[in-house]
Order: sequence, then structure tokens, then C-alpha cells
Amino acid sequence: MSTTLVVRQETGFFARTLASLRDVWDDLAGTESVEALKPDLEGRDLTVVRKQMAACLERKGGEVSARKRAAALGQAYLSLSRDGRRRFLLVLAKEFGARPEDIDKALEGWKEAGDDAARHKAEEALRNALTPASTILLMQFNALPQGVKFLVDMRADILSFLSKEPDLQPLDSSLQALLVSWFDIGFLEMQAISWNSPASLLEKLIEYEAVHEIRSWEDLRNRLESDRRLYAFFHPRMPEEPLIFVEVALVNGLSGNVQKLLDESAPTGDPEKADTAIFYSISNTQKGLRGISFGNFLIKRVVDDLRRDLPNLKTFSTLSPIPGFRKWLEKAVAEGLPNILTAEDRRRLKDVTGETATKGYLMKILADPSWTQDDALVAALEEPLTRLCARYLVEEKRGTLPLDPVARFHLQNGSQVERINWMGDTSPKGIEQSAGMMVNYLYRLGDIERNHERFSSDGTVVYSSAVKALL
Repeated sequence: MSTTLVVRQETGFFARTLASLRDVWDDLAGTESVEALKPDLEGRDLTVVRKQMAACLERKGGEVSARKRAAALGQAYLSLSRDGRRRFLLVLAKEFGARPEDIDKALEGWKEAGDDAARHKAEEALRNALTPASTILLMQFNALPQGVKFLVDMRADILSFLSKEPDLQPLDSSLQALLVSWFDIGFLEMQAISWNSPASLLEKLIEYEAVHEIRSWEDLRNRLESDRRLYAFFHPRMPEEPLIFVEVALVNGLSGNVQKLLDESAPTGDPEKADTAIFYSISNTQKGLRGISFGNFLIKRVVDDLRRDLPNLKTFSTLSPIPGFRKWLEKAVAEGLPNILTAEDRRRLKDVTGETATKGYLMKILADPSWTQDDALVAALEEPLTRLCARYLVEEKRGTLPLDPVARFHLQNGSQVERINWMGDTSPKGIEQSAGMMVNYLYRLGDIERNHERFSSDGTVVYSSAVKALL
């Protein structure tokens, strides 16, 4: 019986996306729609969902009926509250996982197989036993219109619950494995985005920008001027959803300040005269694709595209945030890490503040954002903080890998730590995360593969002589 489902309240383009999906699946489900559920999915509603999952797996009535039942179940999931979705996923994970008894039986059959033909048959039976019923159901969702996007968003939900619901781990592993195969780099398409791109796509760029907030349509237009480039990866089953995008500025020489780079009042440069491409923002857009990396392929594709269109470009570098620096510094000070401040650092700071440096002295200064308005204090802090930042980026590691997530990304891709820029990001976010500093990771084309191999083999961080002088 067809019924109207209870719908969560969403805003912006996310609401429109959900509405479109519900409409498509409502038409597809037809008379197979699940009876109306309460948003929190409690009591008898759990039984209704459990029966619908089982019905999907039974595959009665052929492929058309199976698709209708899967669409109805997907519709039901979209109608739930956050708690309701958590309960839905727990049922799927705990009651429709791989059955130990089936695995044991298949394993015994494999052990007892007497010849090659029997062994091949036993191996197939073992593979089937190891495949959870939930995986089959996920693949049914994938076959639906916009099903890939639905599953990406479902994994985002799973990840948000995972820390408190470890029973969801097998389901997450199964779904991630499917997404890894579906989002192989060979399936992805790179597109250049311009001001003439569809407004719906431009709106998504504004919403998805994760590094430097796009404050307005004029700000976005500035980032799409002739001396700028914006590239994104798309999946053919999600043609209206960028997976990751990178913003590029075409300039002369390395850029050291993002506010200047994004200044809407600055004159537009001539891309034909630029010698440097600055990657100043890379944003992953789909939380459900966490752990599936394709940013390195995007950068390499962008470099190839830029070199082909603008052969005058000789330098390829980032202007990157340092999101973990302040947190590391606070911990280092609390744990009494030696040589945080030198005697000269202490003298300079005392000359400005009139206070003698104690254990928590540096963090006390940084805790008040107004320090950025005191030119003398800014000057006194430059040397110790840039030195500590160099130490953080080059020497501080978890295992063999740098602590900083952005550093890990770019160094893994074959770049080197080129230059630390004092007061490179004076936004509240930049001051809070990195005391206003930014870093250039340089992609020296002849060294990329060697740098990548050294980093991958033993975590070697390649850095410039300018950075070395800070250590």
C-alpha cells in the first residue's frame, strides 16, 4: 500500500537533493512502499523494517519487483530521524551479517574437496558464505537511480555512529569495499568549472568549500576569474555531485598570504604571463568517501592540464593551512617539551609584554586573538613560532608519518616543504589553527616520484634549505 512517509527537515540544496531522490524512488516503489514509520524507528516499526529487508533479499517476483522493494526500503530510510537511522543500520549490521555457521560449513566443504572441480565449487560456496546478506542489499540500492549517492550518504551516517556503535564496523567495512571498487580512479572524470557552469553546481561549491569559506557569490566569481582555475572530479553515477575540487591561482612567484590571494579588489592577472600555479584549496565533498583517496590523482591531472594550456607555468605549489599546529604546540607546552622558547625569544617577549616567560606563557599570549593587532608582539613571535612550526612539519610524527594531515597528503603525493609563511592566514580560523601561518608545498616535477618513494618507504620528509635553516 502506498503511503506518505515522514520526512526530515533539511535546508538548502541538500533538501532539494533529498526531495529529488524521494520523488524518483516513490515513482519506482509504487505499490511496494513501506507503511509509514515513526521517525525514531521504535517498537513495531523495527519489525516492519526487518521484514522489508528480508523481502528484498528473497527476490520474489523477479528483478522489477526487487527494485521496487529496495526503493521502498530506501524511501523508508530517508524518512527517519538520526536515531531512527542508527537503529535501521544496527538491524542491517547485526541481523543481516555473515552467518558463522554457514562459514564453518563452507570451510569444511573446502577442506574436504577432493579434486580441482570440487575445490573450485567449494571456494565459490565459501565466498558466498563470507558475503553478508547486508552486502547484497547494499548492491540492490546501488542498482537504483541515484543509488550510489544514497550509499555514499549512508556511509557518512555509519561513520558518524561508529565510535559509539562498534557493531556497525563490519557493515562499514563491507560498504567501504564496495565504494572503493566503484570509485576507482579509472571511472572518474575531471572537469574544469567556470562561472558559466550550472548554478546548482556553483551553489554546491559554496556549500562544500572546506578550507577557505566562500563568503558570497562575488567571492566565488572572483575565484573563477581568468587568472584562476577550478577543477573537480565527478563519478558518472553522480554527475551533479563533485567528489573533490581544487582551486588554483595563476600568479608570479610563490604566494604567502591567502587574504591577498583572494582579495576581490585586486586586479585580475594575465594567465599568459603567470609563471606559478598555486593550489590554495582542496576540498573533499563527500563524507561517505572517507578513506578513499583520489586527491593525488586530481593534482597530477590538474598539473598536466595547466602545462598543456599554459606552457609558461614553471612552478607548481600549494598555499596550505597547518591545521594541527596549535593543538600540537599546546600539548608540547603542557608536557614540558624542551626548547620551546630560547633565551633570546624570552628576552624579546619580555621587552614587549613586560612579563617573564613561564611554562604556559606562550599559550597565554596566543589564547587572546588580539595579539595579532600588536605589531611589536607579532614581530617578537615570528621567529619562535616559525621555528616551532618547521619542527612540527618536519620532525613531529605518529609512527613514520607527519602529525599534520595536510602535510601527510601533500608529502605522500611527492611534494616538499618549501616555505613557511608568517601571518599567511589572518582569518580567525587561521589564527586559531596555526597562529596565522601557512606553508608552501612545492611540487618540483622532476622530483615528485623520488620524493613519493622516499616518503612511502620510510616517512622521509623532503624540505628546502630555507626550512632547514629554521630547525
